[in-house]
Amino acid sequence: MKHANRNAVGMIGGMVLAWSIYYAVSKVVVNATGSALLAGFLLRTAALVFLTAQLLLDGSFTRLFHQGKAMRILLMIGVFGFLLDLFANLGYAGGSLSTGTALLKTDVLMVNLVSVILYKKKLYASDWLGTFVMLLGVLLVLGVDFGSMSLNLYDLFFILSAMCVTANAFIIKRAQDKYHEDADMISYYNNFVVLLLFGTTAAATGDLGGFDWASLGKLWWLVLLGGLAQTGIYFFYYRNLKKYEVWVVKLCLLLMPVVSCFIGVFFLSEELTAKKMLGILIVLAGAAVLLLRSRIHHEAGTGQN
Repeated sequence: MKHANRNAVGMIGGMVLAWSIYYAVSKVVVNATGSALLAGFLLRTAALVFLTAQLLLDGSFTRLFHQGKAMRILLMIGVFGFLLDLFANLGYAGGSLSTGTALLKTDVLMVNLVSVILYKKKLYASDWLGTFVMLLGVLLVLGVDFGSMSLNLYDLFFILSAMCVTANAFIIKRAQDKYHEDADMISYYNNFVVLLLFGTTAAATGDLGGFDWASLGKLWWLVLLGGLAQTGIYFFYYRNLKKYEVWVVKLCLLLMPVVSCFIGVFFLSEELTAKKMLGILIVLAGAAVLLLRSRIHHEAGTGQN
């Protein structure tokens, strides 16, 4: 039992850490290249190298070409993976940073609603309380300025991005449960489709051709680190989706901004303000409510009912 618990903590912790590193590296690469599309193309290219090496080492590379009926859902996962990034970038292009940050986090609430309405999962009042408390803490950690928040037409793109994130999580879960696809096959197709779409759009906008490729020599290690982190996201996130309910995994990901905050402080010279510290404490308080779910409601399970 203790070994199983340690393994579960390791898988969740690995997912949060990989996502946090990717978030921090992606931010730096986007700023360095001046293009979110080009940065996405570079990071996904690096991830493709690691994913290919992984499949070659475990001898499962040839399975990529024998997917049969699952091919459509694998391609769909990649398309939604690209759209969630595209819509977020379009929102940031004309919308408010604070509003966008808040709206993108509504995917957690969307997942909860889908779990209850479509999948008939039982969520208690304490689950909703813990979710809202964690969301409040996350917004404080991310530095959202509630006073400057306003709505405009571009903010609809943030909502569309959150909807794509939500849909993709359930599509991945379906690919695993119905088509018995493993995490590595889903990862490879997802990354490859997103890579192609990033490359195509970056070429169409001129970002690909206008980039000074000589400057990549200063970025190559960051790109590789980002690609490795993306590979880690695939490895941990998809395996956690296989084992746990979608809403449980999404709530665990709310810990990601906390880890990213400390990465920013130690490696990107960011400041740990009192507001961020308060946010971290609130996130942990919300997480504590959720962790005590089985005791509060006298359940024997782990929150998957």
